[in-house]
Amino acid sequence: MALDGIYLSSLIEEIKDVIIDCRVDKVTQPEKDEIILSFKKNRKIYKLLISSSSNYPRIHFTEFNKENPAQAPIFCMVLRKYLNTATVLDVRQLNSDRLLIIDFKSSDELGFDSVYSLIIEIMGRHSNISLVRTRDNLVMDSIKHVTADVNTFRVLFTGVEYAYPPISTKLNPFNFTYEEFYEYITTKEIHYAEKFFTGTFTGISSKLSSELLYRYSFEHKSFDLEHAKHIYDFTVNMFKSLSKDTFLASYTVKGKLEDFHCVKLTSLKDCEYAEYDSPSKLIENFYFQKDNHDRLNSKSAGLQKIVHNNINRCDKKIKILKETLKECDTKGAYKLNGELLTANIYSLKKGDKFASVVNYYSEDGAFVKIKLDENKTPSQNIQYYFKKYNKFKIAEEMALIQMNLTENELKYLHSVLTNIINVENYNGIEDIKNELIETDYITFKKHNKGKNKKAKPTKPMHFVSSDGIDIYVGRNNIQNDFLTLKLANKNDMWLHTKDIPGSHVIIKNFGDIPENTLLEACNLSAFYSKSKDSSSVPVDYTEVKNVKKPSGAKPGMVIYSTNKTMYITPSESTLKRVE
Repeated sequence: MALDGIYLSSLIEEIKDVIIDCRVDKVTQPEKDEIILSFKKNRKIYKLLISSSSNYPRIHFTEFNKENPAQAPIFCMVLRKYLNTATVLDVRQLNSDRLLIIDFKSSDELGFDSVYSLIIEIMGRHSNISLVRTRDNLVMDSIKHVTADVNTFRVLFTGVEYAYPPISTKLNPFNFTYEEFYEYITTKEIHYAEKFFTGTFTGISSKLSSELLYRYSFEHKSFDLEHAKHIYDFTVNMFKSLSKDTFLASYTVKGKLEDFHCVKLTSLKDCEYAEYDSPSKLIENFYFQKDNHDRLNSKSAGLQKIVHNNINRCDKKIKILKETLKECDTKGAYKLNGELLTANIYSLKKGDKFASVVNYYSEDGAFVKIKLDENKTPSQNIQYYFKKYNKFKIAEEMALIQMNLTENELKYLHSVLTNIINVENYNGIEDIKNELIETDYITFKKHNKGKNKKAKPTKPMHFVSSDGIDIYVGRNNIQNDFLTLKLANKNDMWLHTKDIPGSHVIIKNFGDIPENTLLEACNLSAFYSKSKDSSSVPVDYTEVKNVKKPSGAKPGMVIYSTNKTMYITPSESTLKRVE
């Protein structure tokens, strides 16, 4: 669900308690639409994440560390210029809506004290972050520039006067009278249904509106204009109690996070909920994986397109090769005709259109009618059939070779696609990009080679089993080769999903491997594969000495023998991960 104004009000209280009267220690911008303000208080660092993402706009304290770009974006440099060492004066919400203002006291270029407001608009695809100088309402910069051809109501870029988004005519749920409430619902076309509260008050999401209606139905039978006083009293009491009794929880349905709020969602059925003591921890836990996955997916979209295009090429090639092999199945008939005509050449003459000869390969000695070219001599007709046979024979041999090569290439491409889907950070995307460059799926012009320096490659994932044994998992095919062919000893255990693209997994073996460690490694192998969302995934395991890499094989492609197979339903690992 979206972050609404009511939940934002609980976040503001937490943010106020920490940053009021604190100085800005550091400003970073790890993403193009996201900034992090760091504060020091009581020898502890608090990092306030502010995101204007179209999908997951939000503000909260974060404990995750994000890698910053080598060169800071312009907006980040502007914030550093005006907000570094600035003191937070106030944090406020505009009319319980999804608009937050943080006021800072700082010094301008001449050394005079000035007040700057960081205005955060959490409004879906219209979300934005703007730094505004308070004395003249001038925009110093915005994280997203909005021009007149995009928005006719207002523009946002350096040097213009800041204009707030269109003011909502809805009521403020924390400050409204019965007269205002009655006048609003009578003059507006409000439907007395699940979205009644969303249409009447600012900052209330559809899910919260449904919850309020659900609670109201327990106390009153009718929900209509005639019972407006009952609805008013119920709403006032609800929002009074909200400030006293905040219930922070996320809701999980069938193992998947579905909703969260600071109001207990009693209308949700067949779900589990987890309570939190901090609105920031809740929202970070809810959004982090979703947002990270979307960003990585967007960043790797170009690589996915390259891989998909090559997979489609291989699929088309295999289809053509299968048609060629089907056509080559007729080669035996051409050979038979050539041999039968050779045996009966004495009875043939130029000008014959057909030859009726005995098939001496059949048990009953049946006659076979063979078509001839009347313009060719008997010898030329015989040569025609043998040439046709030889042509199909050679075509079949080449098609089988190409089929084997193409099927192996297809396996490799599916493994690369699986690695892209399972990638965890931007460095992992760069590793896969470099792998595709090495395997000639991506080419660079000569004059660009010196300008594109390769990033330092990432290391394989390292886990420690519940028995204290090291387990390594490859992030991509280059790492898979490194793990299996260089890092592992011959007696280490090697694991891989059976006939399914996935990562190589190595268990360091210094004796007998406990069954529990083997199960945990099989779970990792299945989780970091194409079948991570399937059940009963087959995982092969054998000693590393039984794993070989064929000459000329692509990265990560190996053959193995004397293996055993275990079936496991993958789940997210709870093993300790060593970074």
